[in-house]
Amino acid sequence: MVILTQRRRLTVAVLVLVLAAGTVYAHRGATGIVKERMDAMMSLGDAMKALTAMMRGKRPYNVERVRNYATTVARHGSEDMTRLFPEGSLQHPTRAKPAIWADWEHFSALATELTVYAGVLKSAAANQRAPGRGGTTPVDLTPEELATMAPDAAFERLRRTCSDCHRTFRMKSELPPRPPERLGRLARLPGVNPVSTAAVR
Repeated sequence: MVILTQRRRLTVAVLVLVLAAGTVYAHRGATGIVKERMDAMMSLGDAMKALTAMMRGKRPYNVERVRNYATTVARHGSEDMTRLFPEGSLQHPTRAKPAIWADWEHFSALATELTVYAGVLKSAAANQRAPGRGGTTPVDLTPEELATMAPDAAFERLRRTCSDCHRTFRMKSELPPRPPERLGRLARLPGVNPVSTAAVR
């Protein structure tokens, strides 16, 4: 039992390192404004993942943490978002689409929505949770109305904004393959299944 627990802990630790290395590898070669916005998107993505875990019941719901993560998301919206996308900044390894500048008005509106609905989530964080949680949120609800409702409604509206932006303005991409030498070292660690680590991409 002790050996099994140690192996599980080691496997989890290795997977965390692999995921972190994969993200760094994906950003390799990024410079200037492209690197700045990729770093910003990483911070934004981490905050949304943490919020999602709490809102989906995978982590304990904590009002102050929700507020803190919502503040992080809000900070990356509006002009703080749009300034990171000067026209034509498509240098490798960006995932931005040219559609951003072809439909700048839509992109700017989504950037503003990000700040607005993250602020709504922060305001609604202490409200009573919704029965069953999740579900859909009517698009015609105003931010003021959402702020009086369960935080789940505000989160779903915020998540929809993120999804709309990704679907319209971000190229789909998978993490690049890990360098063979890195996999070789991981595969030799005791208690680590090389097949399971190879599947993390």
